[in-house]
Amino acid sequence: MPLTRSHIRTTTEEYLARHPHERESLAGLLSLLGGADDPADRATLPAHVTCSAVVIDRRCRVLHIRHRASDGLALTPGGHTEPGDRSLLTAALRELQEETGIPPGAVCLTRQVLGSPIDIDVHDIDARPAKGEQAHRHYDFRYVFHLADEEPPPITLQDEEVSGAQWLPLAEVRSPTLRTKLLQARLDGQPEPVNASALIHDGHGRYLLHLRDANKPWIWESGCWSLLGGGWEPQDRTLLDTVRRELREEADLTVAGLVPYAVEHVTGTNGTRVPVQVFTGRWNGDPAHLPLAEGVMVVWVRPEKFPYMTMLPSTRALLERHAAEHDAPAGPASETVLNVVGVHLYLERDGQVLLGLRHPDSAYAGNIWHVLAGHCEAESATACLVREAYEEAGLVIDPADVELVHTVHTVNRPGGRPRIGLFFRARRWEGTPELREPDKCVAWQWWNAKDLPEPLVPYARAAIEGIRAGRVYTELGWTR
Repeated sequence: MPLTRSHIRTTTEEYLARHPHERESLAGLLSLLGGADDPADRATLPAHVTCSAVVIDRRCRVLHIRHRASDGLALTPGGHTEPGDRSLLTAALRELQEETGIPPGAVCLTRQVLGSPIDIDVHDIDARPAKGEQAHRHYDFRYVFHLADEEPPPITLQDEEVSGAQWLPLAEVRSPTLRTKLLQARLDGQPEPVNASALIHDGHGRYLLHLRDANKPWIWESGCWSLLGGGWEPQDRTLLDTVRRELREEADLTVAGLVPYAVEHVTGTNGTRVPVQVFTGRWNGDPAHLPLAEGVMVVWVRPEKFPYMTMLPSTRALLERHAAEHDAPAGPASETVLNVVGVHLYLERDGQVLLGLRHPDSAYAGNIWHVLAGHCEAESATACLVREAYEEAGLVIDPADVELVHTVHTVNRPGGRPRIGLFFRARRWEGTPELREPDKCVAWQWWNAKDLPEPLVPYARAAIEGIRAGRVYTELGWTR
């Protein structure tokens, strides 16, 4: 999404809400935003918008560069916006990388001015007849960042525009307005978490994971499994307040005894490094009963499933570390034979049934047709069904739209482990079947329910025939 006038206007009004005494000095900017011309286009005269990056290192020094176009004056990196810039902030980050070689991933946002300009500078630009430029004015939106690492990264100057670079103490920052605001903000150069998330477990090896929307590419971790949580907001006194608020807002969930566990470093939607304070706590409820306000679903997951789930490597490493530190307690010895429970999705439209062709190298039913299915972990059967439908085929199903239509109790061989197959019919669903796990399924196809393909998993055929005949139960493989 390109830079919009409404984004610039909103950013300006939020800035003026913090600095109301500057409204008069920014009257020209407000007039520009009310005009017909693009305020961010460098061809818009007699004034237009620019962006700068104020980078502070661990020694509280601010990076300055010498612009050739400014007669060698020491300024913070910055310049004109470009059509590909999604926001004023990303324009500042792009200019930082182009002029100094410092990538967005080398810096962090600061909590004091989180994602907002610390200063909007007004300065006049002299005419440059040699380049056909007349005198004009810049309204420069200045964004402040901390370096993510201890040592400054190597600086690679854009030679055609920049002639040198230096780190100056806060008290020596060249711009008086910027210097004043930096000192008032009491920035110390130390990156700190501005997001918080909750690593929630039940004490028996299960972890509560949140599947984020895949159809919203502009959000963080789109389509990924993640921890519940979010960003710090001004009303939060601490990051513990942040994570508690996020749990309430996202899932109306309260977890007692949350304590700090680790700091996870992720990449934000703007490319910057984001330190996330991770809290951990125990909860033993049913996620199917949570009124989820964001994302697709929240489910219990065991560590053995992590490698097969789409999630950030840092999140997976964090979960696996916690699991290794907290071995699930062993259950009591028992002579009871445990049955494997599998859930199966029965989708029918216009007399056709959805089947998937198993991968030839699959450990079970290789190169054989089967309904969409999966093993039920430490979760409700309907939660498992919804999760498997999304993971395997990209289908979104509301648990309220499914009904149990058939049960198969089967054993493959004498003495083999018995299995219970639960077949659920979905009355409604969203999406078109797609190959999300090509190592398991190589094709999805609709088949006439009266003319099923060969080969087809025998108990799946028996279940489909039973469903169409109105039967609710089938036994296979048992000897009388």
